[in-house]
Amino acid sequence: MSRYAYVNGSYIHHEEASVHIEDRGFQFGDSIYEVVYLHKGRLIDQDPHLDRMERSLGEIGMEMPMSRAAMKLIIQEMVRKNRLKTGLVYIQVTRGSSTRDFPFPKTYRPTVVMTARRMPVFDPKKALKAIKVKSVEDIRWGRCDIKTTQLLAAAFSKQIALDDGFDDAWMVDQEGFVTEGTSNNAWIVTKEGKLKTRKADHDILNGITRQCIIRLAKNKGMEISEEAFTIEEALNAKEAFVTSASACLKPVTQINDQTVGNGEVGLISSEIAQLYADFLEG
Repeated sequence: MSRYAYVNGSYIHHEEASVHIEDRGFQFGDSIYEVVYLHKGRLIDQDPHLDRMERSLGEIGMEMPMSRAAMKLIIQEMVRKNRLKTGLVYIQVTRGSSTRDFPFPKTYRPTVVMTARRMPVFDPKKALKAIKVKSVEDIRWGRCDIKTTQLLAAAFSKQIALDDGFDDAWMVDQEGFVTEGTSNNAWIVTKEGKLKTRKADHDILNGITRQCIIRLAKNKGMEISEEAFTIEEALNAKEAFVTSASACLKPVTQINDQTVGNGEVGLISSEIAQLYADFLEG
């Protein structure tokens, strides 16, 4: 089946889609993106994702390129044209193309790109395959709360982890605290059963799935603390896991060369995964 992409008002065969060679998203990473998960035909947390996109654009001096209603129509058409039932819709907005120079152009026409791809349905009974993470220095810029396409530092960190036989990296700040994974938020479950994840500030992306799980867990009566933790704390924790729109939830059973807890997928991680799966079903 042919895949379709959306580029500046046109639906194009995926392999033929392109942007101008001087697009600032291509040359400077001067762009914002979002990824919305589609579960059995239902777009999950679409408005929170678009809210975050609008905020990120505002933080770099841009506005939404079209009305919320118009963007939703295009997203829905991308789902239809790609015959997507479960998968991801990727949205990117750049500051458009102009003669290459560092200052922002005084006038510009934003570039809007969307792609879509299939994914398997999240099933907590099948998807909870544990991962191993490697701790690395966080070398990213100081505004990680903005969902920019400047992802080289994260990609570099993940490649270091993969080259060393791990599945992902947990980035650590100069004070020794974990910020987040390369494309996900980091969590631990303390020995007392309390959930801990870093406070949403400039050092991390405030994940939409993160926000959803905080809400679901609180409704279930679980204790949650939004505060930073160290690698040592994580190794002494009962459980650890990561969350994101694309992966939903993945347990972490090894950090560097040490196991977390008993080295198995924990009961609380499994319970939260089931809570999220129930939420996806509506």
